[in-house]
Amino acid sequence: MLFVYKKVTIAAALAAAVIFLLGFGSPAGAQDADEKLYVVTHVDVLGQSGAAEAAKMLHQFAADSRGDQGSVRFEVLRDPDRLNHFTIVEVWRNRQDFESHLAASHTRAFREKLQPMLGSPFDERLHKLLP
Repeated sequence: MLFVYKKVTIAAALAAAVIFLLGFGSPAGAQDADEKLYVVTHVDVLGQSGAAEAAKMLHQFAADSRGDQGSVRFEVLRDPDRLNHFTIVEVWRNRQDFESHLAASHTRAFREKLQPMLGSPFDERLHKLLP
């Protein structure tokens, strides 16, 4: 149990570090930081065979999403020990841009195609920077 707790703690720390770096590494500056929306989504797919297909799909989804209006940053991470576990880290100019991204045809198509491959539901969490 301690091993699982450590892995979850390490994953949470990694996600927090990525959010920190993405937020302060952007050229937009601090004045609009309070408007930005940070999204961390954990995606787990079934088995190693599903992992290869999911990786291709996530790669294309990231490329498509980077072109969406208001996308500041869009990265896909992979757990090196569990190749079927992915984390998507997104930064959006504001909540409205994120909502538009969710409604985009490429997002809906991606989620529909990925749904039968999921080992657990999307764990999507929205964040704002602390003032």
